[in-house]
Amino acid sequence: MSGVKVEMRGITKRFPGIVANDGISLTLRQGEILALLGENGAGKSTLMNILFGLYQPDEGEIYVNGERVFITGPKTAIQLGLGMVHQHFKLVQPFTVTENIILGMEPRRRLGMDYTKAARQVSELSARYGSRVDPRARVRDISVGMQRRVEILKTLYRGAEILIFDEPTAVLTPQEIHELTEIMRRLTAEGKSIILITHKLKEIMAIADRVTVIRRGRVIDTLNVKETNPDELAAKMVGREVSFRLEKKPAAPGKVVLRLDGVRARGSSGMQALSGISLEVRGGEIVGLAGVDGNGQSELIEAVTGLIPVDGGRILLNGTDIANLAPRPVAESGVAHIPEDRHKRGLVLDFSMSENMVLKSYYKVAYNRGGFLDYAAIDRQAQRLIAEFDVRTPGTGTPARALSGGNQQKAIIAREIDQDPDLLIAAQPTRGLDVGAIEFIHKRLLEQRDKGKAVLLVSLELDEILKLSDRIAVIYEGRIVGEADPAATTDRELGLMMSGSGYTKEGPTGGESHDESIPSADER
Repeated sequence: MSGVKVEMRGITKRFPGIVANDGISLTLRQGEILALLGENGAGKSTLMNILFGLYQPDEGEIYVNGERVFITGPKTAIQLGLGMVHQHFKLVQPFTVTENIILGMEPRRRLGMDYTKAARQVSELSARYGSRVDPRARVRDISVGMQRRVEILKTLYRGAEILIFDEPTAVLTPQEIHELTEIMRRLTAEGKSIILITHKLKEIMAIADRVTVIRRGRVIDTLNVKETNPDELAAKMVGREVSFRLEKKPAAPGKVVLRLDGVRARGSSGMQALSGISLEVRGGEIVGLAGVDGNGQSELIEAVTGLIPVDGGRILLNGTDIANLAPRPVAESGVAHIPEDRHKRGLVLDFSMSENMVLKSYYKVAYNRGGFLDYAAIDRQAQRLIAEFDVRTPGTGTPARALSGGNQQKAIIAREIDQDPDLLIAAQPTRGLDVGAIEFIHKRLLEQRDKGKAVLLVSLELDEILKLSDRIAVIYEGRIVGEADPAATTDRELGLMMSGSGYTKEGPTGGESHDESIPSADER
């Protein structure tokens, strides 16, 4: 087939109890960006892991440049000109940019590595694609957006002509997303081909040429992006209409529920992470906390929930200082917490769904009988929450790890909201979820606001912050550097504030109010 770089025919992959890929076929043409779209658990990542040699298919054939190939591992994939830019960075933090890019393929000079030659090659590669990376900088000292560029350059250094991008814009600012899309355009203009895995319909419409939709392990359709729209794609992805309009009544803020007053705290490294942070959240409002990852958001959440000690300042909940209380008394004071890492802090993956639903309340009288757990009562509670929050699980005895990411998140939200908290902290509540799960979770957060609860939303997704928040506070280097009205700002202005520029003591500086985060379809 002329112009086809990759063809996957009838790919089937089975795991115990599930068919992840069921006879999937797709083609990738030279010089195009093919988006791969589907719900959580639809089989996208499995398919790309097969293409990159991390999994072996049970059935089907793969062709690269018209020849049938057997990709037995990533080394074979790289030799065939494939490269994969993973969602989670695969970088050695203490190493320099150059050391990371050439790792395993170092240019030699006599008995050692020719570092000068390697740095020159990295500089040339960086200039060629407009990446602007410092080859001698240590990875731990550069921004997450720059680290993403290093991942791409590492793949290109190995000679990749076919690149797989897995959720590449996660944790990037709007400006960094714009820069990344420009790099992707340069790659395709040069004749390279890209498969883009993303949940963001806005990105697909802006940058992709075609989109293949996968649902429950099968290809539903492949469309030209110019001939479709986000509503059609969302419906094909989840099998029903998805509403992108959020019915949102005007906020009616009440009394101050949470007040941070000059809070200081250290992170896990021992360095100051919160530098006198002050913030208020009232009942009946959602306050969105926007910031580039690593600017103190995690430590702020951990300080409020009692997971790390506070060095100074006050954390007032309904007027009572809860700073340095342990997590259980904090929760009993009226704080619920949807953690940013559902596996690390939200669930015990080997526990049943019943056990996970009472992780914060198992010691209470309702679930105890004579000092022993009342499993019948626990099971009834789990059944109620599973039904109310549409958690799709084979049963209450199913281990949490067997559920999809979206259903794991629904289970956590069900447990936390059921505590009837005064303050709900929602940290990255829709990270890695599809549009159907996102729609459900957004509605639940708004319900809490409309019941008069205080909601602190911490998210790296600016679309989510702008859509849900009644007020937006921007955090930078452990301080609140400004506030914004969602109705009167843009993601570009927020991005400038998040990067440490574009703000004053009073708030964001002026400027044109237009969105440059992603080029429009007309700019392609």
